Amino acid sequence: MTPPQPRPFSVHLFLPDGDPAGLRLVEKSLWTGCGLVFPRAAFRIARNRAELGHAGVYVLVGPAEAGDLPTIYVGQGDPVCLRLEQHYANKDFWTWAVTFVSKDEWLNTAHAQYLEARLLQRARETRRAKLDNQNTPREPALAEADRMDAESFLADLLSLLPVLGLTVFETAPATDASRGTLTLHSQKVAARGYDSPQGFVVTAGSQAMPTEARSVSAGLRSLRQELRQGGVLVLQGERLVFAQDYVFSSPSTAAGVALGQEANGRTAWRDAAGRTLRPGPRIAPGWWCRSGRRRSAAYSATWEGFPSLAPAHA
Repeated sequence: MTPPQPRPFSVHLFLPDGDPAGLRLVEKSLWTGCGLVFPRAAFRIARNRAELGHAGVYVLVGPAEAGDLPTIYVGQGDPVCLRLEQHYANKDFWTWAVTFVSKDEWLNTAHAQYLEARLLQRARETRRAKLDNQNTPREPALAEADRMDAESFLADLLSLLPVLGLTVFETAPATDASRGTLTLHSQKVAARGYDSPQGFVVTAGSQAMPTEARSVSAGLRSLRQELRQGGVLVLQGERLVFAQDYVFSSPSTAAGVALGQEANGRTAWRDAAGRTLRPGPRIAPGWWCRSGRRRSAAYSATWEGFPSLAPAHA
């Protein structure tokens, strides 16, 4: 079945205190929900907002410490404010939060519990964040109509989170012919992937080095360890293998994880014609180099993206 195509929508963002880094109220066209985003430092102001007096679901977000994965906590409350008060006092990792309620107070405790369970399920599937949640709540029993309404609310909520800078619930986008597949080869591993608006996607079955180079950064080493612990990278024989399509923040991070060492992903990933992600001179047979001298057929430079630099006889 072909997945549904994203539909255009508009977002209304309101800054009640006039500070772009402070409280932000977000609403979506033709949606009964409302989101409140705030930094931890502004919680004492946020807790007085009427929105936090309703039932809802929330996500606490903390920065990545050593690797590339942020830490999150997913929760629900009725009202939300009481739970956030507890986390403000007892959880130190988070630096900002986002909470969602319904403007017409349609969302009740059971709906909020359902949304919490589904968001946790999604986070465990994407494996793009470290979860601070210790328990796995079960989905509450909802009538069929209520379940469908909650799923519709969840779909709108998920469409807004990337707009607010939280992409950990996003699954790897499906590839298409317009993107094209890129490959990365070394003497010991081979990987495939493609660039997308969400980030660089390495596809399932791609290989990665089982160990890191001594010179690898602490962040890259930590990220590889996190991906192994999370089940994204699994050991098969003498290599690590990607167990699922996985979205990285950049082509260089993706290449570094696969190679176990620092790498420039803009030049490491290549398509079938030898083109990289960097526009400009590339190596391909049958062209002239910048100096105007003929290079060997295997290592000649084309001038894609820089026609003004190409020699006249190219």
